Amino acid sequence: MLKSIGVTPRQVTMMTVTSMAVLGAIGSLLGIPLGMAGYHLVVPRMTAAVNIILPAYMTDVWEAPALAALALAGLVIAVLGAFVPARRAGRLAIAEVLRSE
Repeated sequence: MLKSIGVTPRQVTMMTVTSMAVLGAIGSLLGIPLGMAGYHLVVPRMTAAVNIILPAYMTDVWEAPALAALALAGLVIAVLGAFVPARRAGRLAIAEVLRSE
């Protein structure tokens, strides 16, 4: 649709990749705290169910550099996952795109 109104293939690619980067960033910002909360709910209940006590090195696993790396990984995965399909879509002929709509 964008190509039919004169958007260049590069602009189509950049628009798609940018929108996926935003979704990747939002997913990272929501997913990491939710994953941490789930961990803090599940692990103590599992250990209590089998009557064991885990040492601190097994339960204190959240460190700032690792969390930053996870957030960056979510962003990179979203961008890389969007790049190839966006580039392909940008290179399609307008008539072919409109036929498939």
